[in-house]
Amino acid sequence: MKIGIGNDHAAVEMKQDIAEYLEQKGYEVVNYGTDMHESCNYPEYGKIVGEAVAAGEVDLGILICGTGVGISLAANKVRGVRAVVCSEPYSAKLSRQHNDTNVLAFGARVVGIEMAKMIVDEWLDAEFMGGRHQTRVDMIMAIEEEK
Repeated sequence: MKIGIGNDHAAVEMKQDIAEYLEQKGYEVVNYGTDMHESCNYPEYGKIVGEAVAAGEVDLGILICGTGVGISLAANKVRGVRAVVCSEPYSAKLSRQHNDTNVLAFGARVVGIEMAKMIVDEWLDAEFMGGRHQTRVDMIMAIEEEK
């Protein structure tokens, strides 16, 4: 599985740690984020990863900024993206099972590296349940078509 990862200046180290963690688990990781500590604009990275997921260049995306909020908002503006920001593993797991999320975001200033790994593991290990949840995901995605 190929995972795109993006970040801003607030999350350089965490991005590097998570990318290494994923590679050790056998995932292919594509770095779309910055490796510089100079202030940059998180929406650019949310958009880049969102577009990579939507285009099928990567299977899933992971985004990290200070809180995970801004970068996830940017990704959610890309048609076909269902990004979730999580600060704990349970929501990450259910977001995949119930909402078929394809982008995960979290904050380097909110969670530590061990919690981030737990969030990533639960998210990646979960599978979409379909059924009544598919109906709801279809309803969410239909909102994009109303624009």
